[in-house]
Amino acid sequence: MIEAEGLSKRYGDTLAVDNLSFSVAPGKITGFLGPNGAGKTTTMRLILGLDRPTAGQVTIDGKPFGQASEPMRQVGALLDAKAMHGGRSAYNHLLCLAQSNNLPRRRVDEVLGLVGLTEVARKRSKGFSLGMGQRLGIAGALLGDPQILMFDEPVNGLDPEGILWIRNLMKALAAEGRTVFVSSHLMSEMENTADHLLVIGKGKLIADCTVGEFIAANSQLTIRVRTPQPDLLAKVVAAAGGTIRDSGDGVMIMSGLAVSQVGDLAYDNAVRLHELAPVHASLEQAFMDLTASSVQFRAGVPAATDEPALTGSGV
Repeated sequence: MIEAEGLSKRYGDTLAVDNLSFSVAPGKITGFLGPNGAGKTTTMRLILGLDRPTAGQVTIDGKPFGQASEPMRQVGALLDAKAMHGGRSAYNHLLCLAQSNNLPRRRVDEVLGLVGLTEVARKRSKGFSLGMGQRLGIAGALLGDPQILMFDEPVNGLDPEGILWIRNLMKALAAEGRTVFVSSHLMSEMENTADHLLVIGKGKLIADCTVGEFIAANSQLTIRVRTPQPDLLAKVVAAAGGTIRDSGDGVMIMSGLAVSQVGDLAYDNAVRLHELAPVHASLEQAFMDLTASSVQFRAGVPAATDEPALTGSGV
């Protein structure tokens, strides 16, 4: 288990991590979310002892990670897939890690097979694609067969097959009772993978709950309705305190009322319904709503223009 208490980290005038307290339990996948600059990577570095906290502490199974006698057997981590010697082959990169951590040589072949790199094991890693480098980084994290796995953007550079593979791998590791802590910007992937969420913004903890609880707490229930009598239904729904917007194609999106209330209003006023269904918010929608005030960088929306695009070369 990973436990943080009052964890803070300051770089000069910048407070990157601000009094974080949380725990990451075994047997589940805990997603670690936050906008760019929220402090996610800094927090993971603090957990691994790569940076020292300004205040507070973080422990792994009750002790700071720096005190671990066999660190790779306790924690496997992928923070930067490019952190390897490009002149070494994939096999030699992993062999170096194994030998320096007193791990058996046979484990190198095992993890290469697990991540699908057996055929390129003797090739230099500098020629690897982004996805292949990511797989090699994951192999390094798995090398010590640890009980705790930490991944920072593990699906970066992976193709759809690779994304499905790492998703199933993390689920299998959690099902074995291991602690899986994963940071990602891909909300749809976290929605399909994570059991629990820790969300931070500007270094502060702003949510610690299950995925379902997070979506329910940070989004509004909406209802999708199709009817050949939209004007009448809109009138009675508005009178009952609901709000309506037309989303096109004869579909209305309603909020402020329960599905059963809309159905009863339609029945009581003889309005024929062709569709009546709740619209469940996505994790991405809920995340954007909750962290809107914590975004560090905001891009402007380019103004529309009626001028034709330039297709020729300049002179």
